[in-house]
Amino acid sequence: MKHKNLAIFIPHLGCPHRCSFCDQHCISGSAHAPSPEEVTALCRNALPSMGDSAHTQIAFFGGSFTALPRDYMLELLEAVQPFLLDGLAGGIRISTRPDYMDKETAALLASYGVTAVELGAQSLWDPVLEVNERGHTARDVYRAAACVRAQGMELGLQMMTGLYGSTPETDLATGRGCIAMKPDTMRIYPTVVLPGTRLARLYAEGAYPMLPLSDMIDLCARLLEECAAAGIRVIRCGLHAQDGVSENRIAGYYHPAFRELCESRRLLRRMQAQISTPEPGRIYVFRVHPAALSRSIGHKGCNRAWFAQQGAVLRLIQDPACGMEECIWEPGASVHRKETLACT
Repeated sequence: MKHKNLAIFIPHLGCPHRCSFCDQHCISGSAHAPSPEEVTALCRNALPSMGDSAHTQIAFFGGSFTALPRDYMLELLEAVQPFLLDGLAGGIRISTRPDYMDKETAALLASYGVTAVELGAQSLWDPVLEVNERGHTARDVYRAAACVRAQGMELGLQMMTGLYGSTPETDLATGRGCIAMKPDTMRIYPTVVLPGTRLARLYAEGAYPMLPLSDMIDLCARLLEECAAAGIRVIRCGLHAQDGVSENRIAGYYHPAFRELCESRRLLRRMQAQISTPEPGRIYVFRVHPAALSRSIGHKGCNRAWFAQQGAVLRLIQDPACGMEECIWEPGASVHRKETLACT
């Protein structure tokens, strides 16, 4: 079930570590710790206009919620209780570190109306977690996920691709490990190098080699494909197109339309799987759902450009009978340029 979030950021608060990639001020766009009174005022002003209150969540993002000083965490939870009781929100969503989630904490969250917990797994490979100074292990992720599930709360997992010390193979293994935990949602964040971080120093020293953006798009497209096959909703792929990231980043796998690029690559991979090696001079015809036409063409025509690089041409027929993620090749309609072809 899709939810709308009233996002309340608590940047860096409660986090006991400074990971190699982390600059929460830049990512969240705020370094201010909201008071309970400010949280109450925000909810009072915003919730009535959001509609569909049953599927609206008050979401505490940006920090490690369960690692906050316990008194402050409880004050924030208390501040939003009236809005749950009045039916203006259907629950609370929080994000936190896996090493700050246990049975007692999970039960406490559930008692305050927390309905969804997102765990920052980032990687399920201990050597990658260690060199990026995460301060937890893969075992902690599995244990924390079980605690969340035991309380009947929605489980979200966040992973990062392209971390220092990782490879496409370890990233795929992390994605598959996350999928095996059967989360309700996932977020996939390709690594971005921000100023003032240890990763920025490693990058400047040449100690952190990075893949071409196209390779990272291909990797994330594969992860999206495997999540879709498992019925797991990926609610974010790529960092938000915020000024703090787009203007301040030093390097990394960032594009304002990253998700669109990955979805287009998914469809291109499906086309490639059907035709093997394109024959130069041939027009290849695929049927797609009308709503998937733009993604099938690709961001700025990137899928058509790939066919052109092979000396071939991509043509698409809009067919409402196709599934939203289908690209169905029509071998009988795929002809050489000198032959007549009618399609969109």
